[in-house]
Amino acid sequence: MITALCVALGSMEFPACATLTNGGRFVKVLIVGAGATGGYFGLRLAQAGRDVTFLVRPKRAAALRERGLRLVGLGHEEVVTPQLVTAAELDTQYDVVLLSVKATGLSQAMDDLAPAIGPTTVIVPFLNGMAHLDLLNERFGKEAVLGGVVKVVTSLNADGDIVQSAPLATFELGEQEGGTSARTKELTALLDVPGYEFAVNHAIVPAMWHKWVFIASVGAVTCLMGGTVGEVVAAGGSSFSRAVVAEAAAVSAAAGFPVPDVTPIETAVTQAGSSLTSSLYRDMTAGHSTEGEQILGDLVDRALRHDLATPLLNAARLRLRVHEQQRA
Repeated sequence: MITALCVALGSMEFPACATLTNGGRFVKVLIVGAGATGGYFGLRLAQAGRDVTFLVRPKRAAALRERGLRLVGLGHEEVVTPQLVTAAELDTQYDVVLLSVKATGLSQAMDDLAPAIGPTTVIVPFLNGMAHLDLLNERFGKEAVLGGVVKVVTSLNADGDIVQSAPLATFELGEQEGGTSARTKELTALLDVPGYEFAVNHAIVPAMWHKWVFIASVGAVTCLMGGTVGEVVAAGGSSFSRAVVAEAAAVSAAAGFPVPDVTPIETAVTQAGSSLTSSLYRDMTAGHSTEGEQILGDLVDRALRHDLATPLLNAARLRLRVHEQQRA
């Protein structure tokens, strides 16, 4: 009963909720970035009465103060008034840091969030690929960093609102070494709220690799062919798409994380009529900078270390490098 009231009213309006959200050592949450992904999960946490602050750039802070943090799409509109802080203002340590920035902005984000890291702070990254894990471990210590996998179909519109275009929303975290721990149980009490499916994954690093295989495959197919999955299939590209998946899965297997079943990924990239694209494709077609080196380039580099040939992934990487040169 109390839990339901907490979700409905928030901890500031119902004092008993303080016991639920403040009973453990994890209370204060800093979300680095309030974009389509970090903004979505942060909004859900704020709605559940969690003590959430967003670390954002001054321009984003101004927009959020004016409009609030808004979620639209799927026939609904929701808004919260977020707690905000900029890098110049950050002077408080937090219990949990959810890191939701593009991989291209990771270096700056680590500098910005450094004042928030205390001796027991836990960092959960939402980034794509795997290179960020090594960088975070080196900067803040492996003990402070968990693995994380989130899936949500959202984007930002021209007003800076979060647009959700499909109901999928999941959040998994886990210890890099696998298994269970007392802190992941405590984090469940803090982070498991309505609005998404939450789970502690006891094999989070393999899960991160397998997500990487998926996003690299979709990204390579759509960027290299210049269209949606459905358009590629309609042009006779199904065998090409399966070959891309095979290359990406081979790299994961060589690294020690074989994909148990590639069928769902193959199905995703060969579905007739599918409007599926990727963030790489959307950024490329919009003329924005992409995460091409972090998602495709790093995968190709790791393939070379294992003497694997990945001509299709390499071609997609080259396509995005040309895009970046054109932008410059």
